[in-house]
Amino acid sequence: MSQDLSAPAARELLHLRDIALRGYQRADGLFDIEAHLTDTKTYAFPNEDRGGRIEAGEPLHEMRLRLTVDEDMTITACEAATLNGPHRMCPDITPNFSRLAGLRIGAGFLKAARERVGGVHGCTHLVELLQQLGTTAFQTLYAVRARRAREREAAGAVKPSRPPALLNTCHTYASDSPIVARRWPDFYTGAGRPDQASGAAASGIAPVPEAPPSDTA
Repeated sequence: MSQDLSAPAARELLHLRDIALRGYQRADGLFDIEAHLTDTKTYAFPNEDRGGRIEAGEPLHEMRLRLTVDEDMTITACEAATLNGPHRMCPDITPNFSRLAGLRIGAGFLKAARERVGGVHGCTHLVELLQQLGTTAFQTLYAVRARRAREREAAGAVKPSRPPALLNTCHTYASDSPIVARRWPDFYTGAGRPDQASGAAASGIAPVPEAPPSDTA
């Protein structure tokens, strides 16, 4: 399963963009999903708003963004900070990101977020982080939400009849893939369809509660 890029041609590093993403469970039961973006250059260049010059390795951009969400992936609070930007006015827009409170991470999330903090109402780099924060939230809450789904099933709740949200979102989750055959046999469309009696409950794997956010309205 090991795979990597081919050896690169002779080259010189010019720019570094580092993005760190973290998901935390809080003591109060909520979840903090955080991003930290840093852009640096390997050379110095002029800049009027930063003392006339930004040195090699000095952040051109450095932003932090935190989404606080509940188990239903609803944003209860959002906080943004611009530690470094190319212009003095860059940090002025960060309070607008509190407008994301109340949105739910899922289908249509990015579109709704851009309506609140897109264009002149936000920061290009902070808005770009929302896609990654959404998928990080999904990964952070996966175990919690899967456990809740199993508890509902054990309590006799009716299983949803709609297809899993991840179905056909990528090569691995194509409806005719062996992964779908194993995890969601009721929705498998490939050859040699397995016995439905060996469904997800029998495999001990709960259906994925939600898919990562997309631009789908």
